[in-house]
Amino acid sequence: MAAAAVGAAGGGGGVAAGPGVMSDSDAIDYSVHEAWNEATNVYLLVVLASLALLVYARRNKRKIMRIFTVPPTAEAPSEPNFYDSMKKIRLRQQLEMYSIARKYDQQPPQKQTDSVQLSME
Repeated sequence: MAAAAVGAAGGGGGVAAGPGVMSDSDAIDYSVHEAWNEATNVYLLVVLASLALLVYARRNKRKIMRIFTVPPTAEAPSEPNFYDSMKKIRLRQQLEMYSIARKYDQQPPQKQTDSVQLSME
């Protein structure tokens, strides 16, 4: 260990490593490079997935928009139209008047035998 420190400090005595040979002191920490390689692979996958989704969205825009649009409701609106309600009221009144008139027409005529005596004083 001391010889490696002396060789790294520039003192003589150690055998210098050639360009293709690596000694313990010249070892490069590959964990940083591996982490960078994995990160770039993840970024590449994310970019490719995003591009694929973009292409799919451009081709199938109508299908995607149909998912987010609200279909028109088939049920009646919560508050009825004023004129429609007035028509229904008027129709109900006419029907009541017609039924009262039919009852009156079907009754036998009443005799007017009862008389009221008025006296003046």
